[in-house]
Amino acid sequence: MLDYDAEADRYDATRGGRARAEAAAAAVASLLPPGARRVCDVGAGTGIVSAEVAARDVGVVCVDPSIGMLRHAATRLPGRCLQARGDWLPLRSASVDAVTFVWLLHLLPDAGPFLAEAARVLRPGGRVVTTVDKSGAHWAGNSDIAEALRPYLGPSRAADQHDRIVAQSAQHGLVPLGEVTFVGLGQGLTPRKAERWLDERPGAADGLAALRALPDPDRARPDPVYRVLAVGRAATSQSHW
Repeated sequence: MLDYDAEADRYDATRGGRARAEAAAAAVASLLPPGARRVCDVGAGTGIVSAEVAARDVGVVCVDPSIGMLRHAATRLPGRCLQARGDWLPLRSASVDAVTFVWLLHLLPDAGPFLAEAARVLRPGGRVVTTVDKSGAHWAGNSDIAEALRPYLGPSRAADQHDRIVAQSAQHGLVPLGEVTFVGLGQGLTPRKAERWLDERPGAADGLAALRALPDPDRARPDPVYRVLAVGRAATSQSHW
C-alpha cells in the first residue's frame, strides 16, 4: 500500500488538486442530511476535500491514521483533525450527522468494520456518504483503454463495490438514500499507467498485450466518472452539536 506519510507533500498535486476536490466535495455535500452540522470525514488525508465541504457551512472533523497527511489537513481545518483508523473512531456514539469516506473503502480488504463504526457514531437521521466502485470508474467509459481491458477484468471484488456496500450497510439498518456522480478531474488514465495497474493482477498477460498495442501510451484518456452513495436510517430527532 502507498506510504501516505511519504506521499503527503505531493499528494494533492498528483491527484487533481483543488479542482478535483471541489467536484468531490460538491457531490458529497449534495448527499448530506438536511441541516447537517457535524461531519466526520474518515480517511481525510490532506483535508483538501474536507475543507471544501466545510466551506459550505458544515463542521467537519478530519480523521486519518497518517501524521504526514494530517499535518496538511491541520493547516486547512485547525483543531479539527484526529489521528485514528476508521474502524475505531474517537467519537461518542450518536454524535455526528454524517460520516464520509472519499476514495477510501476501495483500499480495504473489507469495508464492514468501517461501516459498523460509522453506524455507531451516526445520530438518528444521519448518513454515511461514500465513493463506490472507484476502480471501475476507469473501465466503465468508452475509451480505447476500457475497450482493451474489458475482456480481462472480470467482476469487481473490491471492498467498495456498490452492492457489497449496500448489503453491509443494511446489517446496521442503513438503506440507500441517494446517489450522484462527479468527474474525477485530471484523473484520466494513460495506457502506460493502466499497464502498471494491470501488471499487479494475476493472469494479466493478455491484457498487457492489448494495452501495449494502443497508440499514444502517455496520452491521458477521458477523466473517470465517480459514483457517490448515501445510506442512512430514518430520523427520530433533530441534529445538534
